[in-house]
Amino acid sequence: MAFMDLVFYDISIWVYFALFAAAFLAGVIDAIAGGGGLITVPVLLAAGLSPAEALATNKLQGCAGTVSASYHFIKKGQVKLSDMWFAIFMTAIGAITGTLLVSYLDSALLLKAVPIILIAVAIFFFFLPKVQPYIASRFSLTNMQFSLFIGTGIGFYDGLIGPGTGAFFSTAYLCFMGLTVVSATAHTKVLNATSNLASLAMFAFSGHLVWALGIIMGIGQWFGAQIGSRLVITKGAKLIRPMVIIMCLAISVKLLLDN
Repeated sequence: MAFMDLVFYDISIWVYFALFAAAFLAGVIDAIAGGGGLITVPVLLAAGLSPAEALATNKLQGCAGTVSASYHFIKKGQVKLSDMWFAIFMTAIGAITGTLLVSYLDSALLLKAVPIILIAVAIFFFFLPKVQPYIASRFSLTNMQFSLFIGTGIGFYDGLIGPGTGAFFSTAYLCFMGLTVVSATAHTKVLNATSNLASLAMFAFSGHLVWALGIIMGIGQWFGAQIGSRLVITKGAKLIRPMVIIMCLAISVKLLLDN
């Protein structure tokens, strides 16, 4: 595909509107529970992009959503970046490493295990009020340990594969740092934004990014994430728990059908 085709994709203006709307909806859902890619990737493929172009462009527009949600949580005092700098750094290192190795590692085996892990996460969130205090009191990590093991590990996973990253970060914050559901969601968005931006930096050199579509969808993601992050703060666990369960199961079904 020529450079100008990657910048201005030759599709109807109405398809651009549809992609914007899909990204807006995905932004709302992703800010609450993650899994917005279940909406945006199929829509990009339906618009005529190749799988490589769809994945790269999805990473661009997804960055706008996670950055938007992160900005809102930081502004509302749900997150202090000064307390997260090492986790951000290690997550970026993990994501860059995963993205660089994606062409060299066989991720098929790991991908087959993801649905099982996501179903376990859904079960965890279903029994969250009873299970979380018990686990957090026995398996707590320091900020340094969390950054080294969880930040690097999940960041690497996001760069290598990706589905369920938000759910994994949220579960880790709940289990190992003892955060509330709202606080865990807020901190998750910051690290998710970090891994997305790090991966995007690698994708930018791949030649598969369709910039016009990514930017237009990114605008939709930004506004959708603003609404989603507000709902997280106002509705709290009553909204987050069922949404995480639904999205974990939805991603699991999608991965099982794909494989």
